[in-house]
Amino acid sequence: MIRNKAILSLFAMSTLTMGACGDDNEKSGVSEDSIPGNTELKLTINTSDVYRNPMNGWVMYVSGSADPSYFDTQFYLSELGKNVYVRDYASACYIRTGWKSLNPRDGVYAWENPSDPIYKLVKRAEELGLPIAFRVVVDGRDQRENTPQFVFDAGAEYWLENNNYPDRKTPLAMDPIWRQYYEKFVKAFAQRFNNAETTAFIDAYGLGKWGEGHNVCYEQGNAITDKTVEYKANTMEWITRLYADNFTEVPLVINYHRQLGHPVSSGSNAQPDTENILAIAIRNGYCLRSDAIGMNNNSYGYNAWEKAYARTWNYKVPILMEGGWIVSQHSYWNDDLGYRKDHPEDVRQGEFDCSREARVNMMDFRVGDETASWFKTSFNLVKRFSAEGGYRLCPDKVSLPASVNSGSAATIGHRWRNVGWGYFPNNLQQWNYKYKVAFALLDSNDQPVQIFIDDDCEPSEWKEGNPYSYRYNVSPTVKAGDYTWGVAIVNTRKDNKPGIHLAVSRNETESGWVRLAPVRVY
Repeated sequence: MIRNKAILSLFAMSTLTMGACGDDNEKSGVSEDSIPGNTELKLTINTSDVYRNPMNGWVMYVSGSADPSYFDTQFYLSELGKNVYVRDYASACYIRTGWKSLNPRDGVYAWENPSDPIYKLVKRAEELGLPIAFRVVVDGRDQRENTPQFVFDAGAEYWLENNNYPDRKTPLAMDPIWRQYYEKFVKAFAQRFNNAETTAFIDAYGLGKWGEGHNVCYEQGNAITDKTVEYKANTMEWITRLYADNFTEVPLVINYHRQLGHPVSSGSNAQPDTENILAIAIRNGYCLRSDAIGMNNNSYGYNAWEKAYARTWNYKVPILMEGGWIVSQHSYWNDDLGYRKDHPEDVRQGEFDCSREARVNMMDFRVGDETASWFKTSFNLVKRFSAEGGYRLCPDKVSLPASVNSGSAATIGHRWRNVGWGYFPNNLQQWNYKYKVAFALLDSNDQPVQIFIDDDCEPSEWKEGNPYSYRYNVSPTVKAGDYTWGVAIVNTRKDNKPGIHLAVSRNETESGWVRLAPVRVY
């Protein structure tokens, strides 16, 4: 079964018949001439439905102590005249929690304890078919103890920023005992969550304040010394290699910003080695994520450096978004972007615009007032991102044999577009091009009796709006009879079952094949 299905209609929006669009950017060397004897179809692109596709779409956001009823959050939308569930617009749920919450005692894990809040959250999300994502926080300065006490009891060294709060320990990232226990945890963590069907991604760095990768502590006093640059690179290689070796099926992400890995949080200029340590993460299979989208603060927000860095990686690795301002807690009206006090919709617009500039694949609702403001003041942007953001893949023109002799060759012509501003990250290290464009002969029960995979058609290459055309020779070997051509992007690791929901206004089979045209096999 296809995991990610269309789940609701967003809004009345004119559809596009892309066959009428200009072909100035047509992929070179591919002819669009008609194929004799074929049925020529122009498909209408669906611009109005929400699809749950991997590494794409909206993300619900929750702490590890939240009640599973969070997934039942609803808001009344006057334009629709009804209540809607937030989850119906989401492709994933992101849990940010402390290492201690997941691993309170040595060898004891929250996901194995049915009475634990995290166990209940995960179970409910899986029941709803909502993939989970995680960030594991280890620093206690900004919250409370996040590294489990048993690690310090074993001799791991730590630093106390404030002696008045003895439980707010900051582990030293270079400490070998701390690393030993963290490695044990990550291996157990991956044994449970290294599953691409139920885990959306892992935010896999988690050091520093809030786990955001700034104010990372390597030495007592959070000192900056002549060893800091070496420690930063060493730690980045160690932790990203650790996650990459254990999470082999699930995408990994890291928060990109100019102070990444450094013992400070703010500063208008990037550290000289920031791009070098980010390169380590990307080389080890990481994607990018920002925790400060829409926060245009020259000292600690998302500014020119982050924007330029994102541009260098567009269409190479996917970018994920988290809003920087929490409108119920922060003085967002002091932002350089000129947000008005008591106007959270200004912040939502700023986040949307910044996300569009960065070509992000995923945006987050956050919790509480953040989610409420998206639905109560900025639902138009919720709809727009679902329709325009991330990737949205569709065949807009196909040419299919109307009849063919069994064992004989026939030619399929097909043209594709990505009408989203992001891209389909089939090139991820963890995915390794597992998704392929495929055609199938469907029987009268909509079951594929023969599948043809076009290995020369690579969807990660499809950039926003451009048409990409292909010709593909097939040789059916089924028994004589009447069939229906179907098309899908299949998951080759899952028995070539459809894995990506296509944005076309045509009926799908229950398993996710898009029905195209009849064909007779002789």
